[in-house]
Amino acid sequence: MRYSRNRNNSGNDNKPVSDINVTPLVDVILVLLIIFMVTAPMLQMGIDVNLPRVKAKTMDVDEEKLVLTINNKKEVFINKYKTSITGLKSKLESIFESRIGREVFLRADKNVPYGFVVQVMSEIRKAGVDKLGMITESPRESR
Repeated sequence: MRYSRNRNNSGNDNKPVSDINVTPLVDVILVLLIIFMVTAPMLQMGIDVNLPRVKAKTMDVDEEKLVLTINNKKEVFINKYKTSITGLKSKLESIFESRIGREVFLRADKNVPYGFVVQVMSEIRKAGVDKLGMITESPRESR
């Protein structure tokens, strides 16, 4: 504890000083500021991916959702209408001309090769889709 001497004539009046020492506080704040400045750009790097959820949530019914399906024969369907992968981009562009939100949900059979699914996803992105969601099934409980 620090004491200060009173500058009175007596000179023996010692009282405790109740001032806050701000130097350590400023040092800690500066270190935290530097840490946040260094780590903030690292948090923004990455790939924009909407990961599939295991627990199912209900979808809003007010707007019709666009579901793109790939079956085990590598056939591509927009909702229930069959299309080819070559014409997929143009069909999606024409669909999204009249829509505000550019959102597509992709559902693929588990036996479809990964490369084909990525090719379809590429065509979806080329059509200017903002959000691409993956539809999955919840895992079966073991009995």
